[in-house]
Amino acid sequence: MPSPSSRSRGRRTISEINMVPFIDVMLVLLIIFMVTAPMITPSMVDLPSVGKAAKQPDQVVQVVIQKDERLELVNNGKTDSATLANVAKSVKSLVGDNANTAVVISADRSVKYETVVKVMDSLQRAGIARVGLSVQLAP
Repeated sequence: MPSPSSRSRGRRTISEINMVPFIDVMLVLLIIFMVTAPMITPSMVDLPSVGKAAKQPDQVVQVVIQKDERLELVNNGKTDSATLANVAKSVKSLVGDNANTAVVISADRSVKYETVVKVMDSLQRAGIARVGLSVQLAP
């Protein structure tokens, strides 16, 4: 009959994880990635080219949207007030028949995005082709 100490020695479970196969697999993956990484070409964007830039605008009308969503029209240093309902009509009267007039929307950063979009939409519906947004460059 075996002694009690020999029985416990034979049934003892291994409580350690064998890390050698894991390290082998990771080294193989590392080698595969190191070999294939130089073969991957970075994506190149083929940008379209244009003949020349658009002509500079003859006149610039600025639509200023204040913090309280009040609209002002600035043209050649003169400031006029406007509402959302008549902003397109007021700008159209300032622009006249000159198709090369640019309209720039300058909105305070706390103004709702929806207000800016409504002003831009009303100007484009009125047939004003050159509508842009004024931004400040980050330092």
